Amino acid sequence: MRTEQLEYIAAVTRLGSLRRAAEELRLSQPALSETVRNLERELGVDLLERKRSGATMSASGRELLPHIIGVLDAVDRLRSAAGERHRISRMVRVGTVNAATVPLLIPVVREFRAAHPVTQVEVVGAQQTDIHRILLEGGFDLGLVNHLEGDDVPAEFESTELLRGRPVVCMRPDSPLACAPSVAVDDLLDVPLIGMRSGYVMHRYVHRLLDGRGLSFAYSTDGAEMGKLMVAEGLGATVLPDFSVIGDPLERRGALTHRPISGDTTQVLLMLQRRRAESVPQAARDLHEVFVRTARTLSAAPAAPGAP
Repeated sequence: MRTEQLEYIAAVTRLGSLRRAAEELRLSQPALSETVRNLERELGVDLLERKRSGATMSASGRELLPHIIGVLDAVDRLRSAAGERHRISRMVRVGTVNAATVPLLIPVVREFRAAHPVTQVEVVGAQQTDIHRILLEGGFDLGLVNHLEGDDVPAEFESTELLRGRPVVCMRPDSPLACAPSVAVDDLLDVPLIGMRSGYVMHRYVHRLLDGRGLSFAYSTDGAEMGKLMVAEGLGATVLPDFSVIGDPLERRGALTHRPISGDTTQVLLMLQRRRAESVPQAARDLHEVFVRTARTLSAAPAAPGAP
């Protein structure tokens, strides 16, 4: 068994495709496939499930994944202790629902990269169900997901609450909705509403909030970032957690503002999740710590002047 065989398995798991892994590793796909097959024969198990849509970890592979990660992490520590400078950099992958990408994720990545200059951070936007699936398959190291207070938290993951906020209506400062200190639920029916697509927590929240009162989204989109851009361009208003808006560059430049929803006490939780495993890569552990530390700083920060 060779270390590069484990590197190859990790790459296929992360990218979900033998072809994409071969491209990243600069190997031919037949050579990569044969190397993986040799490892499977040596271990006596099928590590991958090969489908037309791609390759994913098999059930046996998922059981062995923590051990594979442990070996690769140990090799990294050995190389670091030996002072090796020209090794292949490890990658940390984060799946996110984009609810706090700019205010939280950007400072986290900046601090992490300062301490880990050879470790690449890959940020992948996805729906919560996809993030959970890919975490279990080993393709993501960490996942950022939203929960409404009272939602069940999957037992398969270690979950850490990063931020707790309230849903707010996000609009342009010149919107009629910005004239009052809060927005009534019925007022949402009088403006073009930009909704998150089905599968996002805020999609579920808005439908629950309006309770069948003639809701019709004028637009729908994947994730908060595009929703905020559409609001800034004057297409309508959207409903997001306040921690997704406060501190956003568009808000800092005066292109966006926000108001709470009258009479609503719902809490939205931003959770950082990772697969329960005995062995977690050191880089993933370090990034987890930076997330927690940065979230505490954001939570302790005073509200911006003039914020409702």
